Amino acid sequence: MKIIAKKKLWKYLFLFGPFLITVGLTVGLVSEQWGLIPLAFLITGIVISGLWIIWQSYQTNWWKRRSTQAGTNALIATLAVLAILGLINFLGTRYHLRADLTETQLFTLAPQSRELVSVLPQPVKVWVFDISQNPQDRELLENYQRQSSKFKYEYIDPQARPGLAEKFGVKDYGEVYLESGNKRQLVQTVNENERLSEVRLTSRLQQLTNSTTAKVYLLQGHGERQLSAGKGAISQAIQGLGDKSFTTSPLNLAETSKVPQDAAVVIVAGPKRGLFEGEVKALREYLNRGGNLLLMIDPNTDPKVDSLLQEWGVRLDNRLAVDVSKDSVGLGPAAPLVTEYGQHPITKDFANGISFYPVARSLQITSVPGVEATPLLRTKPYPSSWAESDLQSEKLEFNADKDLKGPLTLGVALTRKLPTKSTSTSQASPTPSPLPSPTTQSKTSPTPSSPPSPSSPSSPSSPPSPSSPPSPPTSSSPSSQTATESRLVVLGNSSFATDGLFQQQLNGDVFLNSVTWLSQQEKQPLSIRPKEPKNRRITLTTTQANLLILSSLLVLPLIGLVAAVIIWWKRR
Repeated sequence: MKIIAKKKLWKYLFLFGPFLITVGLTVGLVSEQWGLIPLAFLITGIVISGLWIIWQSYQTNWWKRRSTQAGTNALIATLAVLAILGLINFLGTRYHLRADLTETQLFTLAPQSRELVSVLPQPVKVWVFDISQNPQDRELLENYQRQSSKFKYEYIDPQARPGLAEKFGVKDYGEVYLESGNKRQLVQTVNENERLSEVRLTSRLQQLTNSTTAKVYLLQGHGERQLSAGKGAISQAIQGLGDKSFTTSPLNLAETSKVPQDAAVVIVAGPKRGLFEGEVKALREYLNRGGNLLLMIDPNTDPKVDSLLQEWGVRLDNRLAVDVSKDSVGLGPAAPLVTEYGQHPITKDFANGISFYPVARSLQITSVPGVEATPLLRTKPYPSSWAESDLQSEKLEFNADKDLKGPLTLGVALTRKLPTKSTSTSQASPTPSPLPSPTTQSKTSPTPSSPPSPSSPSSPSSPPSPSSPPSPPTSSSPSSQTATESRLVVLGNSSFATDGLFQQQLNGDVFLNSVTWLSQQEKQPLSIRPKEPKNRRITLTTTQANLLILSSLLVLPLIGLVAAVIIWWKRR
């Protein structure tokens, strides 16, 4: 009787072990705090259960039984599988690995977006005021959130939280706002027909986090492209600059005679008439003090900037660039199609994308000391393209005596380093005036390839090298104290940036990226091209559809039936 009572006591003691383990797990999971109390229950229960197992093994040789060994192996294998699954789940939660197999990378953020979000200076939150959560929009926001812990988003029902909606000034469902600190900005309004745009979200994010705004001036007064909406205008390009945190203003150098000090970039977009000599001089002085200039010059025009371009090693070719290799895309021969781009920050993400330039002229580039030139846009080689000199002929034919074989350069980016502060000081005039004295500066700056004049004053300790280009006139403006180089982009066409063509293919990217690079704001993201799924639907004619129905419903079943009858007959 005593032995039976002792066995029952050990049996009850074993039940007490699992009971303590259950209590410990319950306390820890409910309180979400694994402190002393839940750990004490767990450890005590595990010790009791372990002692009981050891005792049973000692009394009955339990471990030596075949059933025990098989059960133990099964238990260990199960625990190993659970441990492996737990480890995979932990790694999957901590380290995200996603593969976007779509051809146009529809579910992957552009490099510009990833770079901007990864270096956010302060927390940013996106508020979507809508009663429904579109899976496509949510996936885009989650992609942003994966790049940085400082990026958050939240969907809000305006009726459930009217106070928050009033705080943001929400007027309709689907409005998306960005908030950072005390700054708020409307991104866009989403609906069934318009989903959340990565282009707009990244642009607004850049505007919200950027404390500086670059000023862009567009030269007017010589028949340049109209800034407001109209035929041949560049209003969409102006809007694109505004979306990228640039502020734009017209500039009439005939009235001011000097480029404003706050000009980050000056754009000359398709002038039809020549500039005055004083205007060219103002642009030259602007470049000499670290300015940035974008020239878009159409063929059959003479803006009178040849002397300025000569200093940079650029010559405008008067012949028309033609491309006869693209009949399938519907563009005429006078609209060269470009798929080859230079290795430059403006075009580094273009790959083999398409841009086209209706009625363009080619550029001739020569090496100039101190100027670094990078061709941006190049047409296909001859016989696909060439520069045509006979613009009156209805039939385009290459003439070896007058025409120029392709590939042609339609755009170039140039950089020229500014002189150091000590050099500028030694070459400056000793007079109080910030401009050099008339004895050291002529009406037009000398060509960079010409050696410095022996009569020019220079520091005895650092005489100029005969092989180096002459230093441009110095200025006491703030820009000359901060800029280290001046930049110039020359394009042989301006119609590619006009309304209607600006949003086609990479045309808008060429314009916006050029202005962004010229502004020398290297941390500002460049233009992001919208991603669109390719239309792969097959359009069948009535004859093709009937043939498909006939073959699938009659011919194929009949072939199968005939094959079955033949096999049956042979086996019969």
